[in-house]
Amino acid sequence: MDVALLTIGDELLSGDTENTNASWLARQLTARGATVQRILVVPDEQQLIADTIREWSSTFDAVITTGGLGGTHDDITMEAVAGAFGQSVDVNDAAREDVLETMAQYRADHPELVETYDLRVDPDAQASIPAGAEPLLNEVGLSPGCILETVFVLPGIPDEMRAMFDQIADQFGGDRITETLYTPVPEGAMGETFAELHERFEIVAGSYPARRPAPNRIKLVGTDKQTVVDATAWLADRIETVAEPPQTDDVEVK
Repeated sequence: MDVALLTIGDELLSGDTENTNASWLARQLTARGATVQRILVVPDEQQLIADTIREWSSTFDAVITTGGLGGTHDDITMEAVAGAFGQSVDVNDAAREDVLETMAQYRADHPELVETYDLRVDPDAQASIPAGAEPLLNEVGLSPGCILETVFVLPGIPDEMRAMFDQIADQFGGDRITETLYTPVPEGAMGETFAELHERFEIVAGSYPARRPAPNRIKLVGTDKQTVVDATAWLADRIETVAEPPQTDDVEVK
């Protein structure tokens, strides 16, 4: 399954917000066997977003967008997705009910904020999605996402995006198999070993140097599980390997 990721927002291009969504989604999709073929960041430009979605939806099995949802002036993703398919943007009843319930709970939990800042939310604007789309309710935030044909529209706020992806994760898969090794051996010392590896096995091996003292990472990718397993074992017998280093969570700055 070939997937393209479109992350949307001026703040991503200016560097004001770190684009953790793309790397997180790529890892999730790869772990499920899908192949991420494109990752693109675009500004909040409705026509550009629509043109990209129109092109990609006919090229890849699925397109995932993140960002640009809500009821403010720069939240134009729903209009862009609708435009890509020649659809209108309409209020979805299920999404509107969920928005109202979320706002009622927020008012109950934070009455002082609602009163102090005269907080007002237009439920119709928040709950508008392309006609014919399936709504994806936001379990940890306000704005819904949606599915329209092969396009999956998710929020840009990472915890909301991740929770919504969990609702659709089973729809992504493929025959891509990966194995990873970690080694202290410098990349330049493994050239001949990699050449022989590729001669023996129909796999793709990537070498990713890290700053010391972190070990370098080697990723082996193929479509036949036994071939990837055999290639990994063959390589592990010929280079020094170490345990996987501790992983750190992505830092969100939005």
